[in-house]
Amino acid sequence: MKILCVLYDDPKDGMPKSYALDSLPKIEKYPDGMTLPSPSGRDFNPGDLLGCVSGELGLRKFLESNGHQLVVTSDKDGEGCTADKELVDADIVISQPFFPYYLTRAKMETAPNLKMAITAGIGSDHVDLQAAMDRKVDVVEVTYCNSRSVAEHIVMMIVSMVRDYHTQYAIVNNGGWNIADAVQRSYDVEGMHIGTVAAGRIGLDALRKMKPFDTHLHYFDRHRLPEAVEKELNLTFHDSVESMVKVCDVVTINCPLHPETEHLFDEKMISKMKKGAYIVNTARGKICDKDAIAAALKSGQLSGYAGDVWFPQPAPNDHPWRSMPNHGMTPHTSGTSLSAQTRYADGVREILECFFEKKEIRNQYLIVQNGELAGMGAHSYSKGTATGGSEEAAKYKK
Repeated sequence: MKILCVLYDDPKDGMPKSYALDSLPKIEKYPDGMTLPSPSGRDFNPGDLLGCVSGELGLRKFLESNGHQLVVTSDKDGEGCTADKELVDADIVISQPFFPYYLTRAKMETAPNLKMAITAGIGSDHVDLQAAMDRKVDVVEVTYCNSRSVAEHIVMMIVSMVRDYHTQYAIVNNGGWNIADAVQRSYDVEGMHIGTVAAGRIGLDALRKMKPFDTHLHYFDRHRLPEAVEKELNLTFHDSVESMVKVCDVVTINCPLHPETEHLFDEKMISKMKKGAYIVNTARGKICDKDAIAAALKSGQLSGYAGDVWFPQPAPNDHPWRSMPNHGMTPHTSGTSLSAQTRYADGVREILECFFEKKEIRNQYLIVQNGELAGMGAHSYSKGTATGGSEEAAKYKK
């Protein structure tokens, strides 16, 4: 079989010759008891840089020794890109949320052999899920592999934005020492009301991590948490996003992108938030209206926006989030720490092993199977597609 793997570019100075840490902490299970990915083998060292082109997710030896063809590229956007050319006779395509290959209906129609799309990470909205259902292309992802990594990033962003760390760091880098400038937008997190849109693996973990800061915790989710969990964390449940954002100083967005959540945070929703609130978005950029976010930061309706996700990705150089005031944007790095890369590389290999050996893929990994939403997909997504407009990624200039 032919496997097309779309990964992000190598480091500008070449692959690392050594790493900051010699080893990774050993983790066997996730908090809910689910075991980490368990492939039959591994052809890389844990902690290696695997998510870039030269890293190849550690798959080449495994695939080629079993008679399969592996094509790895970072050229994924615009007419005539390598990924589009290689897709036409591919059986499997692997892509990442951080550097997504937008697998639209039109692209699927060029690929009659395509059987499966694998997300090396979590979040499969870069695949037209409706087209995948219609064309019987299975979609799978490595559920939970980097959820805790993202939750850590959320905590970092909340504290950094509220304390206005970015301004203070810039002052030092610029040779300054004006303390008044450094603290005029700096507050304590303690006592603030913090709410999550969706309290799944990432959202709930972020709330748990924020509890020691002595904050008031809120959540909205279409699946209410068990009463024991609400009592444990003293959580306030809201039956609508609107209800929650009215009372929160910080809102963290952790829901999947699908037609029901696309542009959920538009001008109308933002106007219902507390004046001066903060938004942290590590879910998907398209859940927020980009122009509404930029306008709210300029007007002061929002005090800060820390986003790890954009639409499309890479974001065009003129994307308003690159230059808007009081932002804490990162280039979708929350889920691709070296620790997370080991887990999602292992998970991709586990999925491939199951597929080749005709064994069942873990139910938690399933998004679309046999033409229907399945597994985690049935729990988290709705039918339809959210890939519209993704061609704008071609406007990014390296």
